[in-house]
Amino acid sequence: MSRAPARRQTRAAWLFLAPALGLIGAFFAVPVVAGLLLSLTDFDIYAIGAPETARFVGLRNFAEVLSNPVFWKALGNTFYFVLVGGPLSVIASLAAALLLNARLLRAKGLFRTVLFAPVVTTLVAVAIVWRYLYHPRYGLLDYALGAFGIRPIDWLGDPHWAMPAIILLSVWKNFGYNMLIFIAGLQSVPDDLYEAAHLDGAGAWSRFVHITMPSLAPTFLFVGVLTMIGQFQLFSEPYVMTQGGPLKSTTSVVLLMYEEGFRWWRMGMAAAIAFVLFVIMLLGTMLQLRLQRGHGT
Repeated sequence: MSRAPARRQTRAAWLFLAPALGLIGAFFAVPVVAGLLLSLTDFDIYAIGAPETARFVGLRNFAEVLSNPVFWKALGNTFYFVLVGGPLSVIASLAAALLLNARLLRAKGLFRTVLFAPVVTTLVAVAIVWRYLYHPRYGLLDYALGAFGIRPIDWLGDPHWAMPAIILLSVWKNFGYNMLIFIAGLQSVPDDLYEAAHLDGAGAWSRFVHITMPSLAPTFLFVGVLTMIGQFQLFSEPYVMTQGGPLKSTTSVVLLMYEEGFRWWRMGMAAAIAFVLFVIMLLGTMLQLRLQRGHGT
């Protein structure tokens, strides 16, 4: 191919890409750069009315964030949520997908709709219902435990149980999205592999371990990264259910960022927290990619 047609094709490609690149630049790149610059200032409520009063403070906000014990408490809570809630969500999603992909199951469309419904349900409405379920005196959950002789638990008022309660709510509400992704992955596995394994005498568990799991490796990577990023952005559940309590046992990094920015109006500090969280999520994503490549996928 001569250079002239190649150049015309290149120009045409850039013309087609220009609208998308413009939107990405306007709504992603520019805000990110602005947030980074904001994190290097002491921008606060006074600077909102008079931006010229904001001062450049360099890395002081980042140093204050990393020396703040509340931040480390929030980071520990967030890691707890990610390391416990993330795997539980993936397991629940995979289990539901396997059940809905079974050949003998009827009315699959109905079950998929029912299991996916919590994903599109308003969190505030869901939180109100679950707060009643968790009520230590009138809640259905403690009532059911009482039938087995277990004393009532103050799910949202006990620092030891508040985060597990939020994890349970989050898994129930969000597993349906990953369920659909796993269903798509399961349907892409050739039936010939299962038939050949069945003829060779492989049982259901052996087929799952040696055929289903390896075939779903790319799906697991996608779901794992997507779930991790979503879990690190924990905000709505503790904000609605516990407001970060009791004793900051459910305060997440994003909730702390919100409080710094919109409760105390320390926008520079909130931006610094956001970028620290971004670095943590980036490292987590890179770790998952490295582990996945280490397994030969």
